[in-house]
Amino acid sequence: MGIVHCEITLKNLADNVFAQSGYLKPEEVRTETVTAVADTGSMYLVITEELRQKLGLEVKEERTALIANGQRVTSQLTEAVEVYWKNRFTVVHAMVIPGAQKVLFGAIPMEAMDLMVNPVTQEVVGVHGDKEEIYAL
Repeated sequence: MGIVHCEITLKNLADNVFAQSGYLKPEEVRTETVTAVADTGSMYLVITEELRQKLGLEVKEERTALIANGQRVTSQLTEAVEVYWKNRFTVVHAMVIPGAQKVLFGAIPMEAMDLMVNPVTQEVVGVHGDKEEIYAL
């Protein structure tokens, strides 16, 4: 299977809460739409340092991350960010990996939105079609 890309929109959750409370104008919510690699081998949403700064996301803590080449690196875990894909959204923390050049749309945010990578069409699709299914077990 080749590399699968998809468009996602990221919003600063704190900004969005302030906008909903009337403390910010909706247009002041820091938002970026990016083309991400749908990476089922990655657990998290991985963003670049530049994108973290544009979104104004604070670093909550540092963690050790195991990256694809087997190397362990110190990464940053950000405060919560809203992730939108078409008609779906979720809230996750993002990882900032040193030197990252691409946004990785990992398994946790994809699963939270009931999404998967279709290996035949090489695109991100809803696991249960266009209607999002939420399972509370």
